[in-house]
Amino acid sequence: MSKRYRIQQIKLGINESRDELPKKILKRLGRRDYIIRDYEIVRESIDARDKKDIKYVYTVDFELMSAQNHKQGVILPLNGKSGVSPAPEMVYLDAEAGDTPLDFRPVIVGFGPCGMFAGLILARRGYRPVILERGNKVEQRVYDVQSFWNDGVLNTESNVQFGEGGAGTFSDGKLTTGIKDPRIRKVLSELVKAGADPDIMYKQKPHIGTDVLVTVVKNIRKEIIACGGDVKFGARFEELIIRDDAVVGVRYTQADTAYELETKSVILAIGHSARDTFRALNNQGVVMRQKPFSIGVRIEHPQELIDRAQYGSVKGLPPADYKLSYHCGNGRGVYTFCMCPGGEVVIASSQEGMVVTNGMSNRARNSGTANSALLVDVRCEDFESDSPLAGVDFQEKYEKLAFINGGGNYKAPKCTWREFRDGQSDSAAKVAASLPEFAVESIREALPQMGRKIKGFDSDDTVMTATETRSSSPVRFDREMETMEGSFAGLIPAGEGAGYAGGIMSAACDGIKAAEKIIGRFYV
Repeated sequence: MSKRYRIQQIKLGINESRDELPKKILKRLGRRDYIIRDYEIVRESIDARDKKDIKYVYTVDFELMSAQNHKQGVILPLNGKSGVSPAPEMVYLDAEAGDTPLDFRPVIVGFGPCGMFAGLILARRGYRPVILERGNKVEQRVYDVQSFWNDGVLNTESNVQFGEGGAGTFSDGKLTTGIKDPRIRKVLSELVKAGADPDIMYKQKPHIGTDVLVTVVKNIRKEIIACGGDVKFGARFEELIIRDDAVVGVRYTQADTAYELETKSVILAIGHSARDTFRALNNQGVVMRQKPFSIGVRIEHPQELIDRAQYGSVKGLPPADYKLSYHCGNGRGVYTFCMCPGGEVVIASSQEGMVVTNGMSNRARNSGTANSALLVDVRCEDFESDSPLAGVDFQEKYEKLAFINGGGNYKAPKCTWREFRDGQSDSAAKVAASLPEFAVESIREALPQMGRKIKGFDSDDTVMTATETRSSSPVRFDREMETMEGSFAGLIPAGEGAGYAGGIMSAACDGIKAAEKIIGRFYV
């Protein structure tokens, strides 16, 4: 096997071609007797610290060949000075099957990133999973969401939160993650295979785009079905069937008809908006606990303002993003989250009489407007009871207020920063009334400080829209570390809703891990 190496911090000017990378690598190595072959870009980022000399920065994996005799697999002496190291192995290894015959079909509840990747891994290995998704398939879901945005007609089973692909389908498919997991490469490669742009494999902050995600999730569903899996849409999970502290089945409804499925393994891949499911599982004795989350607003700026702050006068670069945080005098943390360059703010309600905001962008990110969540941390002591679902109650309280303050027609209350800062307009009063007092106080303190980091971030005409509540789950299900099982044998809570993920990538990886646990216990 040829020896592969990894080199970091190879820089190109913004007008230089990537074809120059081999020359740059050889120059760094100080060798003219080698030829770079089979090179692969692992990471691309932008270094804009010097706005007069902005660079693309690359991490590259490569092999070497002798320029004299074209001998392959040249061994490179590593001295630590060149930034070269052995390339890590990035091949996903399938889980080894266990020794118990499989006499059932695993059930997956939810078809967002967690359920989707759990289903894909299981189906490919012949486990024929049955997936229950309360919302519609993505083709119909697009119309459900558009009808809500255009006419205010909310489908509580198929919306921005519920349906094929999960909530991430309508927030532009950002693939950034803070986790370090060998499954990440597997997830990215499957997304590319399903239709995502190959550049997600190496971009520092990859995204797919809502418009492209529709095709991607549809193709993954087709692959699961082709491998023997079954995806049931409009199938609302109702309850677990428990016997002797073990899962033996599930009950669900589809088209107003009740069904039962026998099974020994259930992956709960529900999203963090499945509040009715949280309540049903809590009533059944599934142990879950309060978890901190955040609350705030969506904040919007002209994309040109963000580009100018990040890049100066340089043109031709991708729409700029940002990530800001500030620690307030009251002890609260304020930070930006789910930043959407060239995107738009959308209403993402899933319950009647409630308003929640989110941000999304298409692949091109060409709306001309930048937005992100501006959030304040919410602590368990802020809740009004000791119930494990007190965080859910907290979220619903402020989403109901946002609905009322927005006029009662699924329009979100909004105002400018000047109005919010000064508190002297009716629109600002409605935004403030849709937030807890500590959040209002914290945002008023934090935004001018953020304006010192990005010039114009606290411009008077900056738009703020309430209320953003769903950055993460308000609960965490108990689960055993080794088996991933929850309160009952055979029950695997996974992904965002269960409190074990925070975005598409971490949810997908958690879904793969859940599938691996089933494969490691049973064989087909």
